[in-house]
Amino acid sequence: MTLAARHGALTDIGLHRATNEDAFVVRPSLYAVCDGMGGANAGEVASALAVETLAAGVARGEPIAAAAQAANAAVYRHAQDDPEQTGMGTTLTAFVLEDGTARFVHIGDSRAYLLRDGELRQLSDDHSLVGEMVRDGRLSADEAALHPHRSILSRAL
Repeated sequence: MTLAARHGALTDIGLHRATNEDAFVVRPSLYAVCDGMGGANAGEVASALAVETLAAGVARGEPIAAAAQAANAAVYRHAQDDPEQTGMGTTLTAFVLEDGTARFVHIGDSRAYLLRDGELRQLSDDHSLVGEMVRDGRLSADEAALHPHRSILSRAL
């Protein structure tokens, strides 16, 4: 089976933020998006550092999971080294195409989808308070969409 990817990339600051905290990378065989945590310090720094570290690791031939772990460590170290950026964080969703296989990593609530034969399927689970409540059966998907805590992450870099 041959894998093919069509892609586009665009980021927008949105209506409510003064700073765009998104970062992405689109390179041959590597696609990644990070969404810096709004409301926390330096989300834009965390997302940029994460995509840079991930891309460098993949370019060196590291497995995507190892490159994602390195991105996590880089964000953590940077936050520890600069008190003004303590608490910074980001989501990360990325995949590589290699040897006819797509491998992906995911943390946070930036979703990964697969479009095949006209059908869109969500591949990732949201790492959020509300996402966990949906998986546990405590909320429906419709209730989750309107829940006041829908943006609270349970996992992030």
